[in-house]
Amino acid sequence: MNTKKILTSVIIINCFIHQISAQISTSKITAFRKSNEQNIIKEYLQFVGIPNETSDTANINRNAAYVSMMLQKRGIKTSLLYPSVGNPVVFGEVKVPGAVKTIIFYAHYDGQPVNPKQWSKGLKPFEPVFITAPIEQGGSIVSYNDGDPVNDTWRLSGRASADDKAGVMCIINAYDAIIKNGGQPTCNIKFFFEGEEEKGSPHIAEILKLNKQSLSSDLWIICDGARHPTGKKILSFGVRGDVNMFLTIYGPQRPLHSGNFGNWAPNPGQWMVQLLAGMKDDNGRVKIKGFYDDAIPLTKQELTAISKMPPVESGLRNELGIAKPDGNGQSFMILLNEPSLNINGIQSGNVGSMASNVIPAKAEAVLDLRLVPGNDVDRQMKKVVDHIRSKGYYVIDHEPTHEDRIQHTRIIKITNEFGYNAQRTSMELPIAKEVAAAIQTTINYPLILIPGTGGSLPLFIFEKVLGAKVITLPLVNYDNNQHAENENVRLDYLWEGIETVAAVMQLK
Repeated sequence: MNTKKILTSVIIINCFIHQISAQISTSKITAFRKSNEQNIIKEYLQFVGIPNETSDTANINRNAAYVSMMLQKRGIKTSLLYPSVGNPVVFGEVKVPGAVKTIIFYAHYDGQPVNPKQWSKGLKPFEPVFITAPIEQGGSIVSYNDGDPVNDTWRLSGRASADDKAGVMCIINAYDAIIKNGGQPTCNIKFFFEGEEEKGSPHIAEILKLNKQSLSSDLWIICDGARHPTGKKILSFGVRGDVNMFLTIYGPQRPLHSGNFGNWAPNPGQWMVQLLAGMKDDNGRVKIKGFYDDAIPLTKQELTAISKMPPVESGLRNELGIAKPDGNGQSFMILLNEPSLNINGIQSGNVGSMASNVIPAKAEAVLDLRLVPGNDVDRQMKKVVDHIRSKGYYVIDHEPTHEDRIQHTRIIKITNEFGYNAQRTSMELPIAKEVAAAIQTTINYPLILIPGTGGSLPLFIFEKVLGAKVITLPLVNYDNNQHAENENVRLDYLWEGIETVAAVMQLK
């Protein structure tokens, strides 16, 4: 046999051995998780039990310290990346001998604000408990003591149990499972756990600029968001942008008796609902001039990917009790890849047992704008402001003076949080195909590839500052109640998340 044939045979044998070892490795990841389940659960219960509202600096620092401990316990070199003001990023790094690629795994450890009174009886945001099913679907709290066996069908209830401490937990334990089995990732691995995602990542650009060299990579993998409603795993190539706008309409300088002043004193609550109602038509289509004009249409490849996704509309209508969805019959996924305008909340005076017969002094609302490629966050907000001005409002960004009130009939204060644009990665990116192939080894159905998810992350900034390539790997159940009361995560999804991330860490 000549040298060329021998060399070819060796390459084929080595590839075959590598494939077998990868399959064994996946099996060992599962075995490791099962044998270490109690330690993983105990650590995660403690983690979810630390309050993590993004503006609670003291507890955010407790979370950062806990995540640092989780990394260091696994032998990972760890540091905190601070902006000039704001919450730190927990950063870790593992250099693998001979590795030629570097992947950064991202998740965030901060959470949305929480109102404990809105949670079901027995559930508390930062006292995690196991439940048999969502409480609103008839589930019940499990009587559990430290060390008791757990059922994979249970859910863990607690703020950030799904969004996004689940991502932190799965990433760290995936690495742990590989190492404890005597293996190594095939890539250099970096860990990036953010502490301000739920306030719009206002300082992420500064952190990225200050740490450009440390954050160089071939790919960022964002472990945030939910799997497909069917439960199937997905890989997403984009996210929508996001910004919140805060509206306050002013009436009289003090609340007035509705009998003594009704029909004469203008009611800001009435003005607010009229203003908001005029922003959309009966099908939920935004009526603001130019709102959709600069959105870049989906490509043929992206439309094809969406067409291959399992339909979910009928199941969601039944589950959520919706007779007719918005969107005038368009598919769920098409609508998630369009700009949107949502009323997050509206308030004027009191209701329920606290209701009183008054004309309130002001009305407040919060708008959530989701952006797609082609939209610019400032330009999109300007469209909303221009629309409000066209309705006769005097727009300010501060509390009105007495002179303002006397001179202008309708006054509205508009402010906004930090916002960012949408981001989308080519579905032809070679390393993304390698990631998809790795995930495919963990499932027996075709991995769902989607051009973009409906949620938002500051990935546009990663791309702009670092020139980074970014894709999103959602891990948790879609019905997790993220950002709302009774947030929860399915245990079997956590276990599968560990296996999925471990497979990606060992991509070929």
